[in-house]
Amino acid sequence: MKQERTFIQKLTLFFKGLAMGAANKVPGVSGGTVSFVLGFYEELIYSFQKINLKALKLLLNGRFRSFFRYVNIQFLALVMFGSVFSYFSISIVLDYFIQHYELYVWSWFFGMIIGSIYYISKDFGDWNLKNSISLLFGILIGVAISLMTPARENDNLWFVFVCGIIGVSGMTLPGLSGSFILILLGNYVLLLVDSVNSLFAVITSLLTGDFEVLNDPEKIRYLKIVAVFTAGSVFGLVSISHILAYVLKRWHQIVTATIIGFIVGSLGIVWPWKKEVFAQENGVFLLDKKSDKIVENFERYFPDFSNSETWMALLFIFLGIALILGIDYYENTRKRH
Repeated sequence: MKQERTFIQKLTLFFKGLAMGAANKVPGVSGGTVSFVLGFYEELIYSFQKINLKALKLLLNGRFRSFFRYVNIQFLALVMFGSVFSYFSISIVLDYFIQHYELYVWSWFFGMIIGSIYYISKDFGDWNLKNSISLLFGILIGVAISLMTPARENDNLWFVFVCGIIGVSGMTLPGLSGSFILILLGNYVLLLVDSVNSLFAVITSLLTGDFEVLNDPEKIRYLKIVAVFTAGSVFGLVSISHILAYVLKRWHQIVTATIIGFIVGSLGIVWPWKKEVFAQENGVFLLDKKSDKIVENFERYFPDFSNSETWMALLFIFLGIALILGIDYYENTRKRH
């Protein structure tokens, strides 16, 4: 039986959920990496694994206290509420900074991921041939994903369900950005921008007593898309977590080495000096970030060291690294006491 968490521990978990939710929304950044670095990744995976037939039987038999204890509901509720709340709070702030200070935000993330690689690998120890091959495999997969070309938007509900399964992978697989995968599938704007904005508008209208919004076919379309995407995400969380819990128990070092590789490979996606290339239906390419056109690819370039912006970006990279090293120092100090 798990020891009861203190109020401070509960609040900390909520803030960790906020950080994970914000990361999940940013293309190129993995919420799984955040959970790994902040030290609750394995508990997250094993808690989702507990959502199974035994949990369903406890629920149907009315044994709610046993059900809550079995699925670690307090932990899941705090983390998931933090993640969901982040979409309507932290993520909005993050979107603002990405729009106005994009280079510095990506630099900060880039530094955090470099720090995360050190944080995760420093105590790994056993770099035998099998683990080294797993590391290389993870790097190759991460790089291959970063070089893929995005598809076109597809609002078929079966495909939206699949997007939910795949998109949530960023929460369960460190180094793999669910948002970036949605860009590759062509549905990032549809699922994480348009649908979320429509859901927020519908909720706001209903709270103010405006029920006419439910007669708007466009809003209903987006509500269906949100519902199917959410169902796919829940299914994906539970199913992928069962698989990961299984492999973590049996091949912990191999899986960890592969995860480190994924994170190393994801550095190409988060490279700060890049432009998003947009494409219109007629094939004319745009570089206008305010355009609602489909992301076609990323155009990376090397920094100009004669530019003061470059040195400021480098400062943010070091700040990102320092943040992770600070977390590491705090964890080590806490363990000693």
